[in-house]
Amino acid sequence: MDWLQALLMGIFQGLTEYLPVSSSGHLALAAELLGVEDPEKIMAFTIAVHVATVLSTLVILWKEIEWLFKGLFKFGSHIKPSPYGIRTLNEEQNYMLNIIVSMIPIGIVGLCFKDAIEDYFNSLMVVGVCLLVTAALLSFSYFAHPRTKKHISMLDAFIIGIAQSIAVLPGLSRSGSTIGTGLLLGNNKEKLAQFSFLMVIPPILGEALLDIMKAAKEGMETVMNGISVGVLLTGFLAAFITGCIACKLMINIVKKGKLIYFAIYCAIVGCATIIWQLVC
Repeated sequence: MDWLQALLMGIFQGLTEYLPVSSSGHLALAAELLGVEDPEKIMAFTIAVHVATVLSTLVILWKEIEWLFKGLFKFGSHIKPSPYGIRTLNEEQNYMLNIIVSMIPIGIVGLCFKDAIEDYFNSLMVVGVCLLVTAALLSFSYFAHPRTKKHISMLDAFIIGIAQSIAVLPGLSRSGSTIGTGLLLGNNKEKLAQFSFLMVIPPILGEALLDIMKAAKEGMETVMNGISVGVLLTGFLAAFITGCIACKLMINIVKKGKLIYFAIYCAIVGCATIIWQLVC
């Protein structure tokens, strides 16, 4: 991988991690078009762009993260007890609990089935089909108008977490699946976008940690796989900068309810990918 390929792959990662078009699917397509070896096999690059994505989320949603941690350890008298005398959680603690609940499905899938999914579903045909599924989900969420809820419930958080776990399939957008599912459940658009981006931080960090542990066992030469530090830094910065832009942009897009345009895009790219695979 040279610096130009790393730059383009980093841009693809940063943009598509937040836009509902599937980062894994687009990275697979980009690697094929650019003649790059499977990015998942370049362990150092994978770790770098994943960490860059998390950092971009922390930058854009820092106020929300600060609010969460400040309220997480509040146990004062302002927390009203329930009618049964049981102390209830405050808003920040409930929010954090919902994030933890949403992580359960992806944790199970990541620890038990990740390698099997990558082995059996790692093809561009699967990417094309899953992009069509993403388009269908975004379309349903656009045209559906359920009654809007004030808060994301624990049950909704778990269902959204299931959607995130299914989105490990290449071509099935994580943000599209979580946001689309949340909208179908009737959740507030602005709160849902923030929740969707915050809930992905622990899984991405967890995956990066597992990759680092794996890298420590395999040795530096295997981890770098011929990629230079300069090329690695190029991909990191590209993913971080574009991730910041895409995260901010996506929150505004969800507020305005313009996901239908991404549904059209995913449908076009999905059909093109399937035709490409059938013809070639």
